[in-house]
Amino acid sequence: MDIYLERLKRRDIKPTAIRILTLKGIMKFERAFSLTDLENLLDTVDKSTLFRTLTLFLNHHLIHCIDDGSGSLKYSLCANECDCSVDDLHSHFYCVKCHKTFCLRDIPIPVVTLPEGFTLQSINYVLKGICSDCEKHLQASANEK
Repeated sequence: MDIYLERLKRRDIKPTAIRILTLKGIMKFERAFSLTDLENLLDTVDKSTLFRTLTLFLNHHLIHCIDDGSGSLKYSLCANECDCSVDDLHSHFYCVKCHKTFCLRDIPIPVVTLPEGFTLQSINYVLKGICSDCEKHLQASANEK
């Protein structure tokens, strides 16, 4: 329980039963998740409560948001030292086969020099292709033929 309380405290979020439950659910995901994914995991919590909680977590930089082009926003837990500044941003990978989105924390977003007078506030860098699990399944299917 301490890990959840500490994470909330670090981001100046008042701990409530719903916020702790939501954070526990988020920490179970090993990849980026959608509101629907979280709603299915926490089926006793209504969608509007989850959405409000995710919005609060976004505003306090506990999670970050990814637009992977699938039409459904994805979310991922921020690292403890992350403050969601441009320097903290990383690449993401969207699998066109299983439709999962993965954070590629070790692949920084390429630096782009903007023209004078422009101020960068966020970057969305999504690579698309086939993830390693789907690739393995494709290879196995090909070998069976």
